[in-house]
Amino acid sequence: MGNLRSKIVLEAFKKQAVEVPAPDSAVSNWFGELVFNRDKMRRYLDPATYDALIQCIDEGVQLDLAIADKVAAGMKKWALEHGVTHITHWFQPLTDGTAEKHDTLLDYDGKGGVIESFTGKALVQQEPDASSFPSGGIRATFEARGYTAWDPASPVFIQDDTLCIPTVFVAYTGEALDFKTPLKRSLKAVSDAAVPICRLFDPEVKRVNAYLGWEQEYFLVDEDIYAARPDLMITGRTLMGHESSKNQQLDDHYFGAIPSRVAAFMKDLEFEGFKLGIPLKTRHKEVAPNQFEFAPIYGEMNLANDQNQQILNVMHKVARKHGFVVLLHEKPFAGVNGSGKHNNWSLGTDTGTNLYAPGKDANGNLQFVTFFVNTLYAVQRHNGLLKASIASATNAHRLGANEAPPAIVSAFVGRTMNEVLHKLLELPSGTPIEIAGKKGASVGAIGIPEIFIDNTDRNRTSPFAFTGNRFEFRAVGSSANCAGAMITLNSAVAEQLMDFKAELDKSLAEGKALDVAVMDTLKPLIASILGTVCFEGNGYTDEWKKEAARRGLDTESVVPKMLQEYEKKESVELFKRCGVFSEKELHARNEVKLETYVKKIQIEARVMGRMATNHIIPAALEFQTKLLQNISLQKEILGEESASEEVFIAREISKLVAEIRQKVRDITEARKKANKLEDMYKRALAYSDIAEMIPLIRKPIDALEEIVDNATWPLPKYRELLFIS
Repeated sequence: MGNLRSKIVLEAFKKQAVEVPAPDSAVSNWFGELVFNRDKMRRYLDPATYDALIQCIDEGVQLDLAIADKVAAGMKKWALEHGVTHITHWFQPLTDGTAEKHDTLLDYDGKGGVIESFTGKALVQQEPDASSFPSGGIRATFEARGYTAWDPASPVFIQDDTLCIPTVFVAYTGEALDFKTPLKRSLKAVSDAAVPICRLFDPEVKRVNAYLGWEQEYFLVDEDIYAARPDLMITGRTLMGHESSKNQQLDDHYFGAIPSRVAAFMKDLEFEGFKLGIPLKTRHKEVAPNQFEFAPIYGEMNLANDQNQQILNVMHKVARKHGFVVLLHEKPFAGVNGSGKHNNWSLGTDTGTNLYAPGKDANGNLQFVTFFVNTLYAVQRHNGLLKASIASATNAHRLGANEAPPAIVSAFVGRTMNEVLHKLLELPSGTPIEIAGKKGASVGAIGIPEIFIDNTDRNRTSPFAFTGNRFEFRAVGSSANCAGAMITLNSAVAEQLMDFKAELDKSLAEGKALDVAVMDTLKPLIASILGTVCFEGNGYTDEWKKEAARRGLDTESVVPKMLQEYEKKESVELFKRCGVFSEKELHARNEVKLETYVKKIQIEARVMGRMATNHIIPAALEFQTKLLQNISLQKEILGEESASEEVFIAREISKLVAEIRQKVRDITEARKKANKLEDMYKRALAYSDIAEMIPLIRKPIDALEEIVDNATWPLPKYRELLFIS
């Protein structure tokens, strides 16, 4: 294996980067050329149809079938000009991925031939069945009908030869079977809750939008080396492998010069992303070897989430062109950092106000403080549920580790905002709040420090951090659909804003002025968050875990137990009140999460057992046989005592092989017992114990890797996996 592995590495290094076609003009001139955006709508639709579609997108006005036919006709003309032959309803089932079923545009013309046909009915709705997707019991085998329905707020796009229509995916009985449906519900909920409060400060506000800026971390490995690692291929991570002598300890990879092959991949990825209208902005090396990150310009959440799913699909295809495989597992390699997907989140009005940026006057500052405090209180109320929203079998390897947020949801607001909150508690209600802007000026006599747009530090141990004009939810996993966490955050904030408005109305009914009523209602919330969810220190310490428990924050670290937050009465009431999930939908989703958890651990345990038995033990015994032959010859020629060290090594191999065999038997028996449990929660708990058994098998395997000679060891090692030339 040693010579083969060296050859694999050498060939990977020799691969030349794929040349990316260079456009003749600036990116801005061809950006979004594969998206049926507003520019295309104006060009391919008549004015009346265009106006009706824009009303549908911006105001939610229903599109009748006659208008849909005209929209479809315009789309078809545009699509045919780009060589499109198929259409698909592109949706996001409960797998954290996307789904598509392609149909050709062909139809009979009634004259013995065929024509390209695309109607409004085909655009607006389809019945893909898609009965094999997880539903948590919502759909039985004999009633598996499911529908996809077009989301006009997310533009249609072209992928290869296919016109992709972003859609929701719902059951015949109306329950959501996807991520997009509840995400859109949560966006409506947070807008409906925020608008009445915003109108107290600006009567012109009609809508509040939620914004998302995702930062996507990932690993690249050479595809030839990847193909020689069954664990990577099947589970997305290395279940065994001794640490490389050099990994990330020198901090030389972070923000370092990008290797030419990787740079070519990034350039190609950006090229494809720009054509799809995805505004990729940043690219860089991350902390771990072979780890990278890219991020777009901030955008409206529904579209931004779709774009994250689109670019993940694209990056897998582009990586193969460059001889790479993309790893999105949260912890593909032991001993180095894992990958997350940082979700930058904020709210903004249709009048252009960022609700998390200080205002230009006392009125604007009061609005800023109102939304700032209520958001933190929402995180406090539902910190366990927010953690459940990002909990998974794969993210469990990263969450709580020293390179990722701890498994306790707290909020970092920075020294300045911490001082502001304490000052606000001391001020008499009704005192004008003067907060200096970025250029800084006097804040008046009330003693509140300046607030700059970017004046907060970066606490990398905080799962939920205020970063100047938005919050960053850092605990989301690299492989996750952003919507899972954003649905919960939107809903939690919506509920809190509704409760705040109800309390505020009571104060206003007593005849208090708006500024007095707002501060009277905010002060109890400020006092509560300062003593509970706001934490400025190191979230990795054991002391914080004890302190968090004392404060009443959720400190659970076992994934199935985390997920039970969805079943709690207050969680059910939250989602029902916001119109995001029915109790049936919520229970079904949790069943899917538990089942997915079980299956992923089950797969890992099977792969570990088989690789240990079929790869590692035979290699160890082969090396031991060579060693024993050497011992025999050595004793014969050099004497009985000459081979004492070799005898020790041979005995150590036997000991480690026996340990591996026993632990594989143990994990196999544990799986058999767990699989007999009918209750999915109990089965998931049993599999959480099995997850703890996997590293116990890894330990003796990694010890053998240090003993067995390189030529005999059957797998590429970390030193080959973790470095790209």
